[in-house]
Amino acid sequence: MLRLLLLLLLTLPLSLHAEQPPAIAAAADLKFALTEIAERFAAQTGKPVKLSFGSSGNFARQIEQGAPFQLFLSADESYVVRLADRGLTVDDGTLYAIGRIVIFAPTGSPVRVDATLEDVRAGLADGRLKRLAIANPDHAPYGRAAREALQKAGIWEQAAPRLVLGENAAQAAQFATSGSAQAGIIPYSLALAPAVSARGAYALLPEDWHRPLRQRMVLLEGAGETARRFHDFLQQPESRRILERYGFVLPAR
Repeated sequence: MLRLLLLLLLTLPLSLHAEQPPAIAAAADLKFALTEIAERFAAQTGKPVKLSFGSSGNFARQIEQGAPFQLFLSADESYVVRLADRGLTVDDGTLYAIGRIVIFAPTGSPVRVDATLEDVRAGLADGRLKRLAIANPDHAPYGRAAREALQKAGIWEQAAPRLVLGENAAQAAQFATSGSAQAGIIPYSLALAPAVSARGAYALLPEDWHRPLRQRMVLLEGAGETARRFHDFLQQPESRRILERYGFVLPAR
């Protein structure tokens, strides 16, 4: 009896550890789409996952420093390539989506949204646009795309002093929807979410105004069974339909 009790005590921590939901690092533009997919996955498998949303650049650095994530969904595939080159991933990853950006203005903003950013240009010139929200282009792929779009429109230098930088794309969207900025350049996937679209108007920017937002995911070294199953689930038709509904362009299968 004593030996049986000792065996149970020794195996209990291992069992508890095995039941912990895997930590998933995901680009902030996936906040609504991935949450919905994870809920479907948990309902079907009984296996929850722990989602963390943030900027892809920051996550890549954390993974390099030993953060215990098991799956990484990046908004910029270059971060996955970098991690793979350093031997921190199971393989080279999988392209799961291509993102788009929009110009968003909250209800009551003096700035009108249009696909050519003409009223943003006018608002910068006449003073109506005092604050423009984007994600930090130093480490957030959607921030880099926003900067490239502003450069393409020829208004980056005028806009730069009035930028409000979010730590990630979701925070930039929060600034834009809350009225902390008169407008923002944010992911299409966030603008399509009811919680965001109900708070303002948006216009899709031309896809050739910035480098393609090729989004790649990869299993990290030491990934467990649940993380692997979730990785596979993300590539199934049900998950792809959700991503498509949130405005992502899907790679061919």
